[in-house]
Amino acid sequence: MAKGIVYLVGAGPGDPGLITVKGLECIRKADVLVYDRLASPRLLAYARPDAEKIYVGKSPDRHAMAQEEINQLLVDKAKEGKVVTRLKGGDPFVFGRGGEEAELLVENGLPFEVVPGITSAISVPAYAGIPVTHRGYTSTLAIITGNEDPTKDDSSIAWDKLATSAGTMVFLMGMGNLPKICARLIEFGRSPDTPVALIRWGTRPEQRTITGTLDDIYAKAIRAQFKNPAIIIVGEVVKLRDKLAWFEKKPLFGKRVVVTRSREQASVLSAAIEALGGEAWEFPTIQIAPPEDFAPLDKAINDVRSYRWVIFTSVNGVNMFFDRMRANGRDIRDLSDVRICAIGPRTRDELANRGLLVDYVPGEYRAEEIVAGLKDKVLPGDRVLLPRADIARKVLPQALAEMGAEVHEVTAYCTVLGDGDAAAIRQGLVNGEISVVTFTSSSTVQNFVKLIGEEELPKLMDKVVVASIGPITSRTARELGLRVDVEAKEYTIDGLVQAITSYFAGREDA
Repeated sequence: MAKGIVYLVGAGPGDPGLITVKGLECIRKADVLVYDRLASPRLLAYARPDAEKIYVGKSPDRHAMAQEEINQLLVDKAKEGKVVTRLKGGDPFVFGRGGEEAELLVENGLPFEVVPGITSAISVPAYAGIPVTHRGYTSTLAIITGNEDPTKDDSSIAWDKLATSAGTMVFLMGMGNLPKICARLIEFGRSPDTPVALIRWGTRPEQRTITGTLDDIYAKAIRAQFKNPAIIIVGEVVKLRDKLAWFEKKPLFGKRVVVTRSREQASVLSAAIEALGGEAWEFPTIQIAPPEDFAPLDKAINDVRSYRWVIFTSVNGVNMFFDRMRANGRDIRDLSDVRICAIGPRTRDELANRGLLVDYVPGEYRAEEIVAGLKDKVLPGDRVLLPRADIARKVLPQALAEMGAEVHEVTAYCTVLGDGDAAAIRQGLVNGEISVVTFTSSSTVQNFVKLIGEEELPKLMDKVVVASIGPITSRTARELGLRVDVEAKEYTIDGLVQAITSYFAGREDA
């Protein structure tokens, strides 16, 4: 059997956006993914569906697997001819024990590559507004393990030299030894007034920072019940935090927001949330599928010149319509004498990307408002084509028919139950990790309830903010027993994000 290969990949400090491009490539091509506690679980979504995922995380009080067992696991899987990606928090060679793993691979004649990651020693302080070096403060930096007991006789750390030689000192995994570290530094000449910062869960929504001095930081940590995983930063650069803190000032900092849109559409909302400091958890409750039979849509496309209006109600409808145009050997020239209506700015923009200017975009994006805006535009006898979802509301075609239009409603795509990880979302709700659940259509609400379970939902969602894109979606949520806390004034993704941001801006306890 051919030998496999092992990639020792640094996953970064926690923010999944800090994975390197090469690290992401290694996740995507892995047959086996061996991952740590501090590697963001969101990175697992990039693995192939058939990839074997093995958790080997370690916490101070419990190890899923001993280091020697992890080393052997990598060897065994590689000997099976597998592509193994070992996903480690931070950088694999900065207190990540990647060197030990690599040594055993060499001893067994197995190929490996190291993909460096962004170590928490520099990234976590940066997210807290603390540069580890600064021309006005220090040009020296030391990174030290905090796991070693500073009081033991055979310490490998030269405390007498370290205490005053490095302008900035970063201790990793040192909360358990914090009082001893502070005492040792003071004993060997560091001023008790030296600034210190403790940062927990850096770069993640749970990030929390406290500051003090070598003399009082331990007492502050006790009062704040500060625990691992955290790093300790010692040095004058800590003074810059008040001026340079940026991450914690973002309007959605600390908020985990569940995005229930289809996988193809989730990225727009996710990107908007993360730009504001939140963390988006994509949970596709719907999937976009082709219709069972393309014949009605193909017939409408081949007869499209006979229509006065084509009304596109979503980006999905636009995409499927033009895919079928291409499949039928047609293009936008067939729409030269047809008037186009687009429901919402994103649908309009998608049409513009295909070279079509839209004749009408309603001010509000629901059927009742669309009909009101079309009253003076659609004449009795006009043929109107509606390519849209199989489960769309009937309000629009019925109202157009009442106006005297000849309406042809065809299924351009189907909305089916999504493949999101319901167990992970349910656990996130149980653990209180989720702040907001967003709904962008009635179908996202209905399928969310199906996937999570109707009986459990009221209890699970009791302390979670429910955010809806508009009144129709809100009505569906309430009918299914959900409390709606936020409703967008403009029924768009931008409007939804603005409503969520305004909600938290107006709450002192947010």
